[in-house]
Amino acid sequence: MRQPSDTDALPNDAPAADRWAALYRAGAIAALLIAVLLVAEVAVYAAWPRPESAREHLELFQRDRLIGLLTLDLLGIVAYVLFVPVMLALYLALHRQAEGTMLIGTSLFFVGVSVFLATNTALPVLALSARYGASAVEADRVAALGAAEAMFAIFNETAFLTSYVLVSAAWAMVGGGMLRSRRFGRPAAYAGILAGLAGIVAVVFEHASADLVAVAIPMYFAAIVLLIGWVSLTGRALWRVRLTL
Repeated sequence: MRQPSDTDALPNDAPAADRWAALYRAGAIAALLIAVLLVAEVAVYAAWPRPESAREHLELFQRDRLIGLLTLDLLGIVAYVLFVPVMLALYLALHRQAEGTMLIGTSLFFVGVSVFLATNTALPVLALSARYGASAVEADRVAALGAAEAMFAIFNETAFLTSYVLVSAAWAMVGGGMLRSRRFGRPAAYAGILAGLAGIVAVVFEHASADLVAVAIPMYFAAIVLLIGWVSLTGRALWRVRLTL
């Protein structure tokens, strides 16, 4: 069986290496920023637990728009956008050693992110909260509340879970691709694999049985911790790759 070499992650010709150096640099910086955002996201949810009802969401926006947006994954939206150069840099670095795995994993990631960004309720609920608070007519307030409830039902139960499972599968596959190259190391590879698998298992446990919800919560937390470790190690590795071009 062919062993991975230290040059596996690099293009063969110097001009091509120079051409992609900026992508590796952007991927490295973005990965480290994502790690910071994930830590901040944990702090946000600890400080401001997400409201349980649509009415509470609308009322929260009335009190503080920024906190309202933060509880609706504002930091997650930014993190997903920053993941774009990370995933592209990883595909470039690893496609020679694990082309099929990286192609499927990268594709799953972009499909998952597209679903998340297209259906996230943060900005629509912000607009509905303004309508809800400004209207003096009860019928308009009821209509705004009903629209918000419909948005949360669709996003939370369908779009969010679909996107989360897809990107979790992508992280696991990319972590598997990392095992084929010494540039990233086994700790980074296994962190990606375990982060993805923990996220998928958490979703399955949460919706398989009410008795398993207590198990799903720590699994979600483990997935976040592992993901923070993965993007941190990945960012450092991408920066080293960029310096060796």
